[in-house]
Amino acid sequence: MCFTLYAGTNKPLPRKKWTKEAPDICVESLTERDETAKQYFSLPEVQYIGSTSGCGCDFPHVMFQNGEWPILEEEKDLEWQASDRKNREGLFSVLRSTTEKTIELYGVWNGHFSEPRAREEVFLKELLDEDFYFKEQGFYMVLID
Repeated sequence: MCFTLYAGTNKPLPRKKWTKEAPDICVESLTERDETAKQYFSLPEVQYIGSTSGCGCDFPHVMFQNGEWPILEEEKDLEWQASDRKNREGLFSVLRSTTEKTIELYGVWNGHFSEPRAREEVFLKELLDEDFYFKEQGFYMVLID
């Protein structure tokens, strides 16, 4: 099972397929299985955004456990830090490249769509902060500053 991230926008984001040969951030149209995600967005275009792993697992995220999201205090090795930074910067670049004023993001555990457990408003640059983690079932209004 994987963490998945969806983005709501006014205009479609440019599509980019994930490839094993050159793993990078991908943006894909929703599959039939993902169509359920649309109900949580107020913006008309909803698309899937994948990390360098192809799914959303390489985006920094925490899973909802025992009624809360844990605070991660573990040390990250150099490889993890580099992957984390590459994915943060890649997502930032994709979102920054739009003409949107706001973008909605919703992160869930692979197809487990339900009412968001958290709703937050963040500035785009906050996604670059090392202590920012997407919350599983978290819905974000990202302000493009």
